[in-house]
Amino acid sequence: MPPMSTVELHHTFAGPQDAGVVVLSNSLGTTLAVWEPQAAALARDHRVLRYDLRGHGRSPVLEAPYSIADLGSDLLGLLDRNGIARASLFGVSLGGMVSMWVAAHAPERVDRLILCSTSAVMGPPESWTERAALVRREGTAAVADSVVARWFTRAFAAAQPDVVARIRGQLAATPAEGYAGCCEAIREMDQRPDLPAITAPTLVIAAEGDPSTPPAHARTIACLIPGARLEVLDRGAHLVNVEAPDVVNPLVLAHLA
Repeated sequence: MPPMSTVELHHTFAGPQDAGVVVLSNSLGTTLAVWEPQAAALARDHRVLRYDLRGHGRSPVLEAPYSIADLGSDLLGLLDRNGIARASLFGVSLGGMVSMWVAAHAPERVDRLILCSTSAVMGPPESWTERAALVRREGTAAVADSVVARWFTRAFAAAQPDVVARIRGQLAATPAEGYAGCCEAIREMDQRPDLPAITAPTLVIAAEGDPSTPPAHARTIACLIPGARLEVLDRGAHLVNVEAPDVVNPLVLAHLA
């Protein structure tokens, strides 16, 4: 059993207190607010726990280095402090990487697993080193435009500029050390050997238009997790949960049921 992290993560609860818990884990450079398109729909029948990853939002910024194991231990600590023995996990991008780690290393804690726009290994390492260095020098605003351009399709960005601006604001407000530390955690990650240990029923969601974690990444995950189901959507880019909740939410609710 991995050791419990002492990091006190900022978090919120919604939904019936006696319902099964679903934990929503955010992407690199966003906060728990990235889950607004899912939160209300999930909270009708589930106890929804949203939180900010370390170094993001209102969670504490720790000095790097971070690892995916550190971020996973943070989540286990959050469950322990709230008396939650088992939960379903739904993670997008980095949140999916964290959820995978927990499901592989503490399988007894995970009911169901949903992995969206994520990867088990993400190269090249030099790109993560360079991005971390740039952010430490100039702040997260220096990468905001180039990163957010990969998160949404051009059509969505043109039709919903307020939504894109709100998400960009989350990224630009992310502390540089928190963002850089998580970049370095992704750089060092290769979870492929661990995925066969996952026992939770797993849904893997990818978007055809995602340049950050294209469907090939999702196929690798789905092939390595026993019994996993893959859904490749013909709409959306990296933050497909924000761009196409009308497609994502029914898939998620059916899997949790």
